[in-house]
Amino acid sequence: MADKKYTPKTFPHLKGLKGISDGLLETHLKLYEGYVNRTNKLTETLFGLAKEKQAAGSNPAYAEMSRRMGFEYNGMVLHEYYFSNLKSGAGDAGPGGKLKAALEASFTSYDIWLADFKAIATMPGVGWAITYQNPENGWLSNHWVTLHEEGNPAGFKPVLVMDAWEHAFVPDYKANERAKYVDAYFSNIDWATVESRLK
Repeated sequence: MADKKYTPKTFPHLKGLKGISDGLLETHLKLYEGYVNRTNKLTETLFGLAKEKQAAGSNPAYAEMSRRMGFEYNGMVLHEYYFSNLKSGAGDAGPGGKLKAALEASFTSYDIWLADFKAIATMPGVGWAITYQNPENGWLSNHWVTLHEEGNPAGFKPVLVMDAWEHAFVPDYKANERAKYVDAYFSNIDWATVESRLK
């Protein structure tokens, strides 16, 4: 564990997205790298405390860093899902095949799923709009995840991930124009990647 480090992933396929500028993405990717770096630092520090037998709930530094790890680690991983499910030239075709069938089985129609996802994505607050798959029965459901770590259903797998923090769309859009960003997001979804996440 002491020598394990996460390496920031690269996402060259992101250049030229519709409605999400390269400049915004460059800043967003630097923010993501910060999550990777802080996750590495926390991992190293917490392992050091464990090795020195200072890993105890009564140690305030250990307790706070352990709590912070969920925020930093999930910030890293959710950004990787988000960047991976976007692609330049993706178009507005929507899902097909297995994914469309799974959405229809869970919501009765793609349109009902889409309306539900967009309603969640445009709620006030900072966080994430995520379609998850329940591994027990295969059902898909949409969720709001506050910050990065609050609201993730245990054991569910992220299928479609949208960053709903303002850094994901400002300055391309005003802070009160998240709905415009959501529309831009849907014009850049790599549906094949999203479908590949289904079990």
